[in-house]
Amino acid sequence: MHLTQLNWECLLHLFTFLDKNSRKSLAQTCHKLLEVFQDPLLWSLLNFRSPAELKKDNFLLGPALKYLSICWYSERVKVCNIEDWMKNNLQKNFCNRHENTVNDFLLEVCNRCPNLLSLTLSGCGHVTDDCMLLILMNCPNLKTLKLENCVRITDKTLEAVTLYGGSLQTLHVDFCRNITQIALERVREKCPLVMLRAERSANMIPDSKPQKELMLEKPSRKL
Repeated sequence: MHLTQLNWECLLHLFTFLDKNSRKSLAQTCHKLLEVFQDPLLWSLLNFRSPAELKKDNFLLGPALKYLSICWYSERVKVCNIEDWMKNNLQKNFCNRHENTVNDFLLEVCNRCPNLLSLTLSGCGHVTDDCMLLILMNCPNLKTLKLENCVRITDKTLEAVTLYGGSLQTLHVDFCRNITQIALERVREKCPLVMLRAERSANMIPDSKPQKELMLEKPSRKL
């Protein structure tokens, strides 16, 4: 029997065993397999290992997406975690290549994937509070939100959780250094049913803008 003689359900099942690149390669062999590749039911789960993978055309975003993770564990993540005003030109040039990549992708998720149930972001140093706010507003069924080492995430995201995270059951904000203990306590108070975890976040040294540092230096000099 030829592969294309299998029924649609069997072909979908076979595609699930392949990674994104293999699915794309197989889809390019004939029109029928391309149609299977484009079936939204095939794309209920997406895992990415770097921002560069988000720019490829080897996947499909649609309302069937339920589980999404973008986990970047490369050494280059450390560059993105440096405060913007402390980066040298080489580090700035590196970040400029992908600074908006994850945020832009998540905006597409907001528009196309209203049924998202789980979102995991790790090492995404450029993801902003505004982006998380839109995710919570546009994905009302979101049950799990896990953020790890996302340095631009602040108490604003936790405030958005108390306002729009009505379906949330699990919230992780691990190693997010600009999260405060006060905001964590507010989430526990407003959302007692949410399983909240914040490993090291409130105990890390938060970023402080240069203007704030200068304001602290002037009184010390007077003294």
